Amino acid sequence: MKLLRYALGILVPPVGVFLTYGISSTLLINILLTVLGWIPGSIHAVWAISKFDEKVSQQEIG
Repeated sequence: MKLLRYALGILVPPVGVFLTYGISSTLLINILLTVLGWIPGSIHAVWAISKFDEKVSQQEIG
């Protein structure tokens, strides 16, 4: 599932962010960035997905 979220985050950024965060402010920011350009939307999506995965990993350890 993690690989799918990253792939969608690169190809269709809002979908990858939606699968990770659901409907949230992060999704709205990503939609705005994607409208402004595919590259900014993709960068934000990969960053947001990696931060989410990092947060989940920290909760599993602690």
